[in-house]
Amino acid sequence: MIQGALIALVVAVAAVSAAINEIRQPSNKPGRFLSLPVPAKCTRRPKEFFFQGHNYFYSGHVQRFRSTRVDWLDARNICREFCMDLISMETQEENNMAFNLIQKNDVPYIWTSGRLCDFKGCENRRDLEPKSVFGWFWSANRVKMAPTNQIPAGFGYNPWSQTGHKKVRQPDNAEFDINGTNESCLSILNNVYQDGIAWHDVACYHEKPFICE
Repeated sequence: MIQGALIALVVAVAAVSAAINEIRQPSNKPGRFLSLPVPAKCTRRPKEFFFQGHNYFYSGHVQRFRSTRVDWLDARNICREFCMDLISMETQEENNMAFNLIQKNDVPYIWTSGRLCDFKGCENRRDLEPKSVFGWFWSANRVKMAPTNQIPAGFGYNPWSQTGHKKVRQPDNAEFDINGTNESCLSILNNVYQDGIAWHDVACYHEKPFICE
């Protein structure tokens, strides 16, 4: 009886350890850098649609990436090898375009180029404090975003969600309270928190489809 209970306990601990490893493993990939453009790929990059002077493609509509789910850095690198980058929604029109694509195709979530400046070189930037408000930028072109608690210039609404895991407006860095991982990347989520289609801060190791621009 005791032996059976011990076996059950060992199995349970192993299962929990495996689950924790599965959650944390993607964030611990060593030696990862930004990819350089690959000329051969650039000449035949996917061009699904054209909007305001830029070509775009959604990974779920390209045969080779249809089932691909990758973390934020890998998504950037896939785009960069095609002389592109993850989408940056700098205007309401571009944001509406991304929202419409997500709604029309029932996409649960996508990666964008949005990033929190919480890495080396950002620590002494007083202009970024508090980082949850002033520390976000578009990594594709290094353009600083509007403060997260304000409506961006040219927008008629604040694209950040009013709720999330903590039931407070985004960004909320909710996963830090769960497993110590910062939510440093920007994803568009499709009604995950019964909040419609909206911006959310998400830990960068999560694997998602993406839009390249």
